[in-house]
Amino acid sequence: MGSLISCLSDPCPSASPPQSAKRRSSTSSRGRGGREASKSVSIDEEALAAAAALVLGQRGADGGGGLGAFERSASVRYAAKRQSQAPPLPRSCSTRPRSLADPELQPQQLLAKDLNTKDLETNIIVLVHGGGFGAWCWYKTISLLEASGFKVNAIDLTGSGIHSYDTNKIVSLSEYTEPLTSYLKGLGDAEKVILVGHDLGGTCVSYAMEMFPSKVAKAIFLCAAMLTNGHSALDMFQQQMDTNGTLQRAQEFVYSNGKDRPPTAININKALLRDLVFNQSPSKDVSLASVSMRPIPFAPVLEKLVLTAENYGSVRRFYVETTEDNAIPLALQQNICGANPPEKVLRLKGADHAPFFSKPQALHKTLVEIAAMPPVQAS
Repeated sequence: MGSLISCLSDPCPSASPPQSAKRRSSTSSRGRGGREASKSVSIDEEALAAAAALVLGQRGADGGGGLGAFERSASVRYAAKRQSQAPPLPRSCSTRPRSLADPELQPQQLLAKDLNTKDLETNIIVLVHGGGFGAWCWYKTISLLEASGFKVNAIDLTGSGIHSYDTNKIVSLSEYTEPLTSYLKGLGDAEKVILVGHDLGGTCVSYAMEMFPSKVAKAIFLCAAMLTNGHSALDMFQQQMDTNGTLQRAQEFVYSNGKDRPPTAININKALLRDLVFNQSPSKDVSLASVSMRPIPFAPVLEKLVLTAENYGSVRRFYVETTEDNAIPLALQQNICGANPPEKVLRLKGADHAPFFSKPQALHKTLVEIAAMPPVQAS
């Protein structure tokens, strides 16, 4: 770019100047004072001519009497013409090139400005991150949902994000989920929320549904563990490891209590992080994740859930599939839904295991769509 600018500003020495340049150079020998005076007179004359033309034009516009409206901007005069020539460009908050799988959303569709969230069953959405993540991973989703009128709360589970607790000391799912259950416990009697669980966060959402079914209007499982009674997240991840060895190669177990004791946490190999989790995500978000992710506590992964039809089964469930997911492949997500069918399955085309990074607009649209579904009438 620098060389291009220099070529445009400085003529090449070997090139002969054009005739007009020669004529200008012949007059450049006049004194600086004469040139400035001539330039000043020229500017004054142009200004007077422009003012006269403006006055005459305004008088002509209203039949010679009074001043007509002054059209101050060409963008105002020709706005309709320009808009009819081509549709506005779709918005994107990602530096990744747009693919054919990206939805062509208008800004008003993206931000759902025509949606009055106060008319919904609830306009409170609680985001529950997956294993190793934190509330930080939802920054795009939070911004879009709040712009659409929702109240959003992103939870840092115990030992995750900026929660200071040592991950290796977490001994149960209830301890891991405590920030979420404490939030639900503090809600008013008539208040309900929509829970969104990603990855291992799906296990936490299921646990919260069993504990506080009356506080949860809908539960959304985003490429997440949506377990049945008596099963653990480890059972699900074991199916993934049987499919291919990517997850197994990426896992690094932490033994803070000694190698003769069970693992206390799981780390994801940073060298395999992009291939496993962020294969469709922008580089800036991968960099954010690489310095923000923390170990995954092992005890909540190992614990089997106790889920009942009266509590867990009374809450409406929705599942969102991600088609380019290498951590929980699409086939495994479909098996999860087949074993424990939700009310509706939605799909994010082109999304990896971190759709809040790779497909934030499509994810936002999907969450709003589910939130806008009216409550089921009691029979």
